[in-house]
Amino acid sequence: MDHKRIFSISSEEEFKEVSLEVFNFQYSNNLVYRRFCDLLKIIPKQVNEISKIPFLPIQFFKSHEILSSKNTIEKIFTSSGTTGVETSKHYVTDLSLYEASFSKAFLHFYGDIKNYVVLALLPSYLEREGSSLIYMANYLIKKSGHPQSGFYLNNLTELKNTLIALDKAGKKVLLIGVSFALLDLVETHQFKLKNTVVMETGGMKGRRKEIIREELHQILKKGFGVDHIHSEYGMTELLSQAYSKGGGIFECPKWMKILIRDPEDALAYLSPKKTGGINVIDLANLYSCSFIATQDLGKKHPDGSIEIMGRFDSSDIRGCNLLIL
Repeated sequence: MDHKRIFSISSEEEFKEVSLEVFNFQYSNNLVYRRFCDLLKIIPKQVNEISKIPFLPIQFFKSHEILSSKNTIEKIFTSSGTTGVETSKHYVTDLSLYEASFSKAFLHFYGDIKNYVVLALLPSYLEREGSSLIYMANYLIKKSGHPQSGFYLNNLTELKNTLIALDKAGKKVLLIGVSFALLDLVETHQFKLKNTVVMETGGMKGRRKEIIREELHQILKKGFGVDHIHSEYGMTELLSQAYSKGGGIFECPKWMKILIRDPEDALAYLSPKKTGGINVIDLANLYSCSFIATQDLGKKHPDGSIEIMGRFDSSDIRGCNLLIL
């Protein structure tokens, strides 16, 4: 399949057409996904609408190799997790798809990365191997071409000084950080930023007590002196990301779509404004699985934007008891 088609989608009809083509490709080439579809008694030739495509529960990335290609694995992205907890593994046979996905999405939502100084405050991700977020941040840092772009671990004073100097100089800055580290920064330093995009990527995971996004953003807005906190919605199992420019309202690039499933019936979908489970179509996942039922909760607004509400209390997705596949 021509990769250019994925990233040149310009209409809903074209998205549907490519999605159905990818479904048939993955049914034919992904053994795990095919067995999952067969257990649901899916007949591929009858799948003629996006709503009829089966979504693989995300837990399968913890227990199976999800591959739609026999090509050499170039990279294995792994999720973070506490000791003794099985982590997700995303086997990537074509890193160019990932690079195209996040670079084209950033260009669409924020413009040319060369116009930004990229400061990455991602300590929990830097401290382990296999983070897809670190791969993306490193790529953007290099592509920015700015000598002050870079990663910060625990050197918060240095980051504070760099951030203030760049912002005062009128430089456009992207500060991308994990939530707990951004909180650490504003608890020790206060800012009044005018030229900086502050983007949180989520993530407390044992470092701090979990708080709701609204509370997190209020603290960060006050601490950084900005009107909006941006957010990135991505995960190990995806090669694409949705972005929010404030208020926790996310938009997807043209090759990614979020559907809201009924939490009581995994094969049914909800109308706008109703909260349910998040299903993601990520066409950049061409050589793994593009149709994933996540453990996240969200709701869709009438304009197509998405609000991320949190996670299911239980790790099991009701209606998908096929995890012993």
